[in-house]
Amino acid sequence: MSTQIAIPEDQTQIARLVAAVRHAIRVHADWGETAELVADALRRNLPGPEVLTPEQRLGRPDRFESHRLHIEPDGSFSIIALVWRPGQLTRIHDHLTWCVFGVIQGVEHEELFDEDGNRIGESANETGDVSGFAPPGDIHRVRNVGDITAISIHVYGTDVTRVGSSVRRYYDEPERQW
Repeated sequence: MSTQIAIPEDQTQIARLVAAVRHAIRVHADWGETAELVADALRRNLPGPEVLTPEQRLGRPDRFESHRLHIEPDGSFSIIALVWRPGQLTRIHDHLTWCVFGVIQGVEHEELFDEDGNRIGESANETGDVSGFAPPGDIHRVRNVGDITAISIHVYGTDVTRVGSSVRRYYDEPERQW
């Protein structure tokens, strides 16, 4: 008689997400379509905040924090959780490859920019919202505008431990016209 080892629900959620992302990228589509396929996979398998420990869900007081949830052995994708305390933000940046994110707690405000630094759009991504994009046209800044800690799951089309980050380059803050 064999005994089954119970797998904690947080690991089961990540295992389901990993399997869905693997299936999505097997299509071998261009980056834009891959981002859409992975976004659909994340929508169907968006985990809850319990994929992080209570301590990890607190975040850091000085900057947003990232936690690696999965790095695909062949380097084809990474799944990262980002934790943002109220008021924390990224610099304006773009990415090396496609990126998909889903908010699992709080609200993340995203500003989109064109190559000239003009703000061309914005959105408030609330708990349960999933979005994806691919270069070019992926210049943005993300911030927590809420009054609670925000947490999001990001899937990047690269091994972020190998390349150091998903960011290709940072951009200067646009001049404000008041």
